[in-house]
Amino acid sequence: MTADLSDFLQTSVREAAAQGIAINITGGNSKPFYGRVATGKPLDVIGHSGIVSYEPTELVITARAGTKLTQIESLLAAHSQMLAFEPPHFGPNATLGGTIACGISGPRRPYAGAVRDVVLGVKILNGKGEILTFGGQVMKNVAGFDVSRLMVGAMGTLGILLEVSLKVLPRPAAEETLCFEHPPAQAIEQMNRWAGSSLPLSAAAYDGQAIHVRLSGSEAGVRSARSRLGGAADSNSAIFWHALREHEHAFFQGDSCLWRLSVPPATPPLNLPGRWFIDWGGAQRWLKSDAPAYHIQQAATQAGGHATQYSGPQDGGDVFQPLSPALMALHKRIKTAFDPLGMLNPGRLYAQF
Repeated sequence: MTADLSDFLQTSVREAAAQGIAINITGGNSKPFYGRVATGKPLDVIGHSGIVSYEPTELVITARAGTKLTQIESLLAAHSQMLAFEPPHFGPNATLGGTIACGISGPRRPYAGAVRDVVLGVKILNGKGEILTFGGQVMKNVAGFDVSRLMVGAMGTLGILLEVSLKVLPRPAAEETLCFEHPPAQAIEQMNRWAGSSLPLSAAAYDGQAIHVRLSGSEAGVRSARSRLGGAADSNSAIFWHALREHEHAFFQGDSCLWRLSVPPATPPLNLPGRWFIDWGGAQRWLKSDAPAYHIQQAATQAGGHATQYSGPQDGGDVFQPLSPALMALHKRIKTAFDPLGMLNPGRLYAQF
């Protein structure tokens, strides 16, 4: 189904602004666990859907925010193309808008780029009910400040996404996953050595026992890399990478809080209680732990990174790493510029806005 609900959504925002009512932007509802608990009157945008334009030869697609990821990926696959950042779905109703708003990338991210890297332009509805367009359908940007990419990970606090233009990539001709058993510290060192080589890497993860490294590229390139590396071929690689991307792997099950730590990839194993799963060649560390939030966030900060409570019980505090006073002041100024009444997804990122 294709529908342009821009006028309806604009009217809804203007009416809510006039009445001083906060809005809780909803779509496919595939990621309600992410971020702080939403508040406000629900405004469903999933009906605002459809492919606006697709130029396979230009490697660019533009779609309305309510368009399902499955529809976009099916269209791209028919032309042997893909979304380079390998976005998680977390359910069949995942939409393009929710994916951009959450800013989540999958296992391919360190080697093909993050979601922010492929956003070329957006059309948004701000908190004043104005429809604004930023960027376009090319990589060049001469404005000095790329507002379109500012929407990535903003969790809808700066505007309601209406349309998004993305750069896409050709699908690799060949892929193969190899496995190598290592203890944690050695696994991190090995993944970082590979990252500094000319290998055609597209994913590298460590499950606590073995490194899973995915090679993607030409038939000859993958064959040559496999010969250089050795290791054991993983016959269930598609299942493994899907389970990791969608958090269906056994590691992600259970009631303990799930933390995502973003740290420099060569960071040695961190001294925190719980179970670990390492992705992105060492840069993304998943931790299942009931340790106090402060201890986890402090350890991430000391390592030069930050920590996010990805899922699990919330106590009303910060889910994302607390900001310094200067950064919080900057965030508030940006929020005020786009949403002066503070009515769009209030509190979803931080309690202060």
